[in-house]
Amino acid sequence: MKVYLIPLSLRWFLSFCTLLLAFGLQAQEAESAYTDGEWCKFRVHYGFVTAGYASIKVQASSLNKKPVYHIQGEGRTTGLSRWFFYVEDYYQSYVDRSTQMPLRFIRKINEGGYTKDVQIDFDREALSARIWNKENDVKVTADITPLTQDLVSAFYYLRNSVDIDKIKEGETVDLDMFFDKEGYKFRMKFLGREELKTRFGKVKTLKFRPFVEGGRVFKEKESVTVWVSDDQNKIPLLIKADLAVGSLKASLHEFKGLKHPFKILEL
Repeated sequence: MKVYLIPLSLRWFLSFCTLLLAFGLQAQEAESAYTDGEWCKFRVHYGFVTAGYASIKVQASSLNKKPVYHIQGEGRTTGLSRWFFYVEDYYQSYVDRSTQMPLRFIRKINEGGYTKDVQIDFDREALSARIWNKENDVKVTADITPLTQDLVSAFYYLRNSVDIDKIKEGETVDLDMFFDKEGYKFRMKFLGREELKTRFGKVKTLKFRPFVEGGRVFKEKESVTVWVSDDQNKIPLLIKADLAVGSLKASLHEFKGLKHPFKILEL
């Protein structure tokens, strides 16, 4: 089975942080890890130097008369970083509340002059994705699998679908993803549990390692590590990337609207 190893660059890390939201458990909506009004903001930094911020929020809405969660993420560089690595990215996903499958995905980005303005509509009955490149008004169609997720919806789906009580340390989880014009396999490895010191206090966490492309940007394909809260929320607390030169981190900076209590071991 071929697994796509996500290619990232320094400026792409901010987008990655915007998207990499959490992994969790519980399959039924009544016990879901998130709800309407959830909002998280992350500080992207080299040590004490802030490079930018990424945030993501969940809103109850409707699309073509279907109840959906409208998930909106954005990331941007700030201060001096904006002069050297200009990033202003917006992502949106409309997720069917009954099936947890995305119905529409929007990606509008500007990364150092590299721009994209794309809308993808998923036809679940026809198992197809209609891709509309708005910059040049080109429309194409591609095949999808029944469980295909987009880059934003995937992580919310995992929050509600992966039973972390059964997964063993070292095991991997694969997910069907769709990006640009094709589908691929996203893979992550569970590394175990760990207590993490955060700006909110010491917190129990679940530790994961998404597979990325090693070499040009990262030291190796397992150079990204993610810590998420070991509670019913499963929100990310820290994302760390060991780059070919230096290390970049994204830390949870603010949050509100969590469905479940946020558990802190000690301040």
